[in-house]
Amino acid sequence: MKGSDLADKKILMIIAQNNFRDEEFFEPREIFEDAGVDITVASNSTDEAVGTLGRKVRPDISIDNANVAEFDAVVIAGGGGSREYLWSNKKLHKLVKDAYEHEKVVAAICISPVVLARAGVLEDRRATVFKDSACIKELEKGGASYEDEDVVVTDNVVTAAGPKAAEEFGEAVLEMLGKL
Repeated sequence: MKGSDLADKKILMIIAQNNFRDEEFFEPREIFEDAGVDITVASNSTDEAVGTLGRKVRPDISIDNANVAEFDAVVIAGGGGSREYLWSNKKLHKLVKDAYEHEKVVAAICISPVVLARAGVLEDRRATVFKDSACIKELEKGGASYEDEDVVVTDNVVTAAGPKAAEEFGEAVLEMLGKL
């Protein structure tokens, strides 16, 4: 997608404070930046966040201070830290639900689609998640129909199964942004 087509779009990328999956954040971010999309990174705080593979990011804002009205999409990276820092974050659930209800793109990769399920946006939707029984159960508990696929797009929701899908995930989010 040409950068000029998406230069006015803004994405809020959410990462866990620790143990976010590096490639699930950096690969999509690079795809978004190459398309000219403005990126804001949020986490539990603005303290430096550290990925599973050791890469570091200083979030721009805390999740608590994110205003969904300022963004066209909310994209949540995965990794083991998602379970600890993001799955039960009520402010993040509200942010995701608000974005979804305002027909913005809502996306999550790896184990982070559980956040979407807990936010109530996967009801009666096809979705994927990292192939782990606890994650699959969380999706189904949230009303989703689990699909064993790398990337699943249903309406304005994009879910992906893990690091090997990071590039395809980023491209799917861009495609959805282009339809807004």
